[in-house]
Amino acid sequence: MGQLRRSGVSERGLHFVVPGPLEQRTGGYLYDARMVEGLRARGWTVRVHNLDGAFPDGDATARRSLEVTLAHFDDGALVVIDGLAMGGLPGPIEAHARRLRIVSLLHHPLADETGLSEPRRQALVQSERAALAPCRGVIVTSVYTAHRLRDYGVAPDRCRPVPPGTEPAPLADGPPVGSPPLLLCVATVTPRKGHDVLASSLARVRDLPWRCVCAGSLERDPAFAERVLRSVRDEGLEDRVEFVGEHGPEALQQLYHESSLFVLASHYEGYGMALAEAIARGLPVVSTTGGAIPWTVPEDASLLVPPADVDAFATALRLVLAPDAAQRREALAAAARRHAGTLPDWPASVALFEEAVRAFAGSPGAFES
Repeated sequence: MGQLRRSGVSERGLHFVVPGPLEQRTGGYLYDARMVEGLRARGWTVRVHNLDGAFPDGDATARRSLEVTLAHFDDGALVVIDGLAMGGLPGPIEAHARRLRIVSLLHHPLADETGLSEPRRQALVQSERAALAPCRGVIVTSVYTAHRLRDYGVAPDRCRPVPPGTEPAPLADGPPVGSPPLLLCVATVTPRKGHDVLASSLARVRDLPWRCVCAGSLERDPAFAERVLRSVRDEGLEDRVEFVGEHGPEALQQLYHESSLFVLASHYEGYGMALAEAIARGLPVVSTTGGAIPWTVPEDASLLVPPADVDAFATALRLVLAPDAAQRREALAAAARRHAGTLPDWPASVALFEEAVRAFAGSPGAFES
């Protein structure tokens, strides 16, 4: 490879490329925003580039946006690209990998999304494998995902886990005395998050006292959201299950504070930031074994069941909501409180992220000799 032109390359400067606005309130975007904010606080110059188009499919607009964005970077520039923006578009990555120092930030493999046909899943595997191959390294949000990427040809020395941080938070007080237990689910209403499984499971424990609040956007998959809302109405649970939409930090804090139990019937998580937030507040968790969840949620603070198993999820709910379950619920909550202090904070996560970026920035690229 010939000598690179190094104009404008800074040892503490990087470009951060994301699909769409960085301000979106999903776990992945919140993580990205925290890393940008944290690196800037540590003296880095971080320029955020918002791509147009549809992701992860990578339509013509998305391809053009990524191509133009990468083409404008100086040779040798350090570039972190969110995996959602690149997994379906290996071509632009391959075209610029020799002259740019590209690092992928991958929250979870695109092919692990719920509801994909097998041909679509296989196409995403091949596309993402091709996009990751020329990258200098891959930052992931869990040890589980680091192991998962071995199936994509990413060697351990090219992959670094940097788990999300968790804000220190007051322990939850729960609902007022005399009120039924309050179940909280914080997740965008999409198929992967399993709200349909949660609704069906709640219908099977309708004989027990409880109330459930689901906080998360209903706009990302409106058709799925409408099916979930319809199932809640059909089961006659609309007075017990409330969908409150997307909430900001202060409103979410209040919901956590008033809750008795955190529930998430997700099919797959690359980490599960909302689960960690629940543990930080000392809440017992009922969730699944999907993806990285068993690595995120302590065993003694949770009941975890196989994904998509309505019977098992309903049984777990009954174990913590039954009239004689107060002692079991308190044991789970006590374990969550013990683990709350072991969760990494955001400054620690940013420091790990910086370390990973520096390591990959100084390593030879996959195509260099």
